Amino acid sequence: MTDPQALGVYVHWPYCAKICPYCDFNVVRDRRQAEQADLADAILADLEAQRTLTGPRRLVSVFLGGGTPSLMDPQRAADIVATARRLWEATPDLEVSLEANPTDAEAGRFGAFRAAGVTRLSLGLQSFDDEALKFLGRNHDAAEARRAATLAARTFPRLSVDMIYALPGQTVAAWTDQLRAAIALGAEHVSPYQLTIEAGTAFDRAVGRGQFKSADDETGAALYAATQSVLEAAGFEAYEVSNHARGAAARSRHNLVYWRGQDYVGVGPGAHGRLALHGVRTATEAARKVGDYIGQVRETGLGFRDPEALSPVEAAEERLLMGLRTYEGVGIEELAALGLTASHPAVAGLVEQGLLAEDPQRLRATPAGRFVLDGVTRALIVGAS
Repeated sequence: MTDPQALGVYVHWPYCAKICPYCDFNVVRDRRQAEQADLADAILADLEAQRTLTGPRRLVSVFLGGGTPSLMDPQRAADIVATARRLWEATPDLEVSLEANPTDAEAGRFGAFRAAGVTRLSLGLQSFDDEALKFLGRNHDAAEARRAATLAARTFPRLSVDMIYALPGQTVAAWTDQLRAAIALGAEHVSPYQLTIEAGTAFDRAVGRGQFKSADDETGAALYAATQSVLEAAGFEAYEVSNHARGAAARSRHNLVYWRGQDYVGVGPGAHGRLALHGVRTATEAARKVGDYIGQVRETGLGFRDPEALSPVEAAEERLLMGLRTYEGVGIEELAALGLTASHPAVAGLVEQGLLAEDPQRLRATPAGRFVLDGVTRALIVGAS
């Protein structure tokens, strides 16, 4: 499935009106407009510089992520999209995604972002329960979530919604109602994520103080199973572990770039990229702090230093980790550096356990394997070493 000419662009806009207690992304509180203008200029310059590295390519996606990119001036989004289109030849079905929160203030700008070229909105609903939203530290309520989703479905060709489950005390019945509410609002793509306590977050500290506990394994398994059942019944395909789409056209083109091992440019503070440079898969990581990123671009033209050339084994391990997340899996030939074949003992053992599909051409996790995917990938990597 790897297309050597395809290219995605990821743009990291780190500003947030409020930092959610579960978030471990590279984010900062919304800051003065002068800094944001400087950052936008640096992102445009970084794109220009990375064009010299990639050469001519087919641009298949632009993803404005964060942070909260829906807080940016829509004209800046328009400038970024126009620059990416000018630097690389865009496919006719170019996907331009924007992450947004459902506050009334942000929803009021949806039309401007559509005019800026955004074709797909990724809306962070998380829940339709006001108490749950308060627990999650969100700055919107359930009524705003419904208004924003309804408006987004009318404004953008594609709508994806994020939902969080396995909150303290959440039952299968309550989570099922949440999913059905999201579906009823017209989303054709749903990304349900189990609440994970990430090190260093406010939730991590709260758990350490005994304020609440994570869902136990049995509850997590029941909620995961309910997720699959409800979405499948509504016509959604689990094309990736945490992503469900109603038909092939609704799948996230940008995320498929990651999962299929294609190249992508990363710009903005802390953004990661993967590029084939001189025939070698190469990892890039931009300076994390806003000021450092702006300074780095002004100094060298690029937002990153010291790109890392991945060894064949490292590249194959990354391909395995990303590709197994999808329904299509990974071609055996892409894992040659690991020595994994259909007859390899590690592969054969997982097939026998019902965790990998029996397929001589591809490694594909079964539904049971997806539920314990970390263990499956670990077994394959350890078995290959």
